[in-house]
Order: sequence, then C-alpha cells, then structure tokens
Amino acid sequence: MIFKAITGGAFLQWRKKMLLKGGRKVDFDWLLDIAAGVCWGKLQSIILNPENFISLEISTEELEVIWESHLKDQTPLQYLVSKCPWRDIELEVSADALIPRQETEFLIDFALKKVANIDFGRWADLGTGSGPIAVSLAKSLPNWNGHAVDISNEALELAKRNLKSILPNANVKFSLGDWWEPLKRWRGNFDLVLSNPPYIPSDLIEALEPIVKNHEPLIALDGGEDGMHASRKIILGALNGLAKGGWLILEHHYDQSEKITSFMKEIGMGEVSFEKDLSGIKRYAICSKK
Repeated sequence: MIFKAITGGAFLQWRKKMLLKGGRKVDFDWLLDIAAGVCWGKLQSIILNPENFISLEISTEELEVIWESHLKDQTPLQYLVSKCPWRDIELEVSADALIPRQETEFLIDFALKKVANIDFGRWADLGTGSGPIAVSLAKSLPNWNGHAVDISNEALELAKRNLKSILPNANVKFSLGDWWEPLKRWRGNFDLVLSNPPYIPSDLIEALEPIVKNHEPLIALDGGEDGMHASRKIILGALNGLAKGGWLILEHHYDQSEKITSFMKEIGMGEVSFEKDLSGIKRYAICSKK
C-alpha cells in the first residue's frame, strides 16, 4: 500500500517494520529526513502524538524500494536519493564523485578565518568532486574569482550543476585536469587553495566498509602507497601556484599530520600548522607561501 499521508501510529508501525529488515536506525531516519521530509523534530512529534496525521514528500512504497536497495548491496543512501546535505546547502551527488563528509566542512571554516580581511582574491578547489568546497567558497567569498578542478569530467559536470542550481551567477571557472596543471595561466595568483585529495594508502582500501569501497570512486579514495601521493603534488604545486602570503589548506588521513607538515616545512612553506577534527584527530594541514 502507498502512503503519502498517514497517521503517526501507522507511520511508526511501518518504520518499525522497515528497521526489522536490517540496517542502522540512524541511516533510515536520515532517509526519512532527506527523501520524505520527516526531520528528527517531526519524528519526535509523531512519537508523542501518534494520533496526528503526517504528510510524506514521497510514498512509503518509494521509501521501501530505496531502503531495500541500500540493504541489498550497501549502496550509499546519498547515491540512491541523489542528494546530500553539506553545511548550509544541499548537493546533487552520484557515484561519479565522493560523498561529501562532515569533516571536510571544517576546511571552509579554517579558510574563511585566514582570509577574513581580504575583500577580493582568487581561490581554487583542487579535486572538487561534486563541488561542496567550491559552492561554499563561492557563497562565502562572492567578490573573489574561483576555480574548481577535477580530473574526472563526470565529477566536474556534477559540480557545475550544483553551482548552477545554488549560485547561478557565481564567478567560478571549472577546469578538467590533474591538480594544479589546468591552472598554469593563473600561476602565482592564488590567495587561497583548498583540497580534500585521495589520501587512503592503497593497501588499506580493501579494509574499508563495503558501502565505501564498493561504491565510491576509487580515484577519489586511493592515495597511493603511503596515501600521500596527491598531497605531495598539491603541496609542491603551491610553491609556484600561490601568491605571496597565499594559503593552502588540505585534508589528510588520520595518521599523516606529522609527515605532511614536515614536508611543507622542508620545501620552504611558511606558517605551517595543523587543525583537529571533531574527534580530536589532526586532520588538516595548513601553510602559506613566504
């Protein structure tokens, strides 16, 4: 039976039935929120007032199909509903790009603090994927020139769609290519560069959860033998790519902080530091061009 308007009691019984099929409650409630418009507050209200009716944005039958597809082969729910919330925006996502993670949101906060006193500049997002960093920078720095780079044309098209739907008039140029390579024309003019590159060591890929290793693009996960292949290229490129005083901020694996910050210092970058994620892990490396 298909329901788009249902009593709270019937909805709670249906939710219980779905959870008995397997999977995590937190994931199912995420699906209810993002796909059906049943946020946590609304769910709590239903629990307290089961006699009230609730309206769903899609039918229970459609929700069942999505949930069963997720349980069948661990396909990420974000891919099944084609969207993912990130900071204060909602992005279109697909298997062509990595699913935006919460920890990556902090790159934006660190970046904005570094350039708080600059009214106009040039930024780049290297390895943009679906475009979360690029869209957030364009929204936060509307007077800046922006550049989003990815080696995957499919990911780049996805990022373009996201920017167009959220900020249709944003000043962002999209470039296909490997890290700094498409940005040679603007070499030495970047005041801010952010990146969340692939950083998982190759021999750890197989140990990842099936929901990640079997569905998200390997090119966005595999960082080479030590996980730092892309990070080193990005840091080296910053020597010529950044303007004097320009900032590079990148995300890395949980155990790479010392090696990456040491490498930054060795090649002559200035103001090298790190920031921690919500778990207290050193997750972000920061440096500037002297």
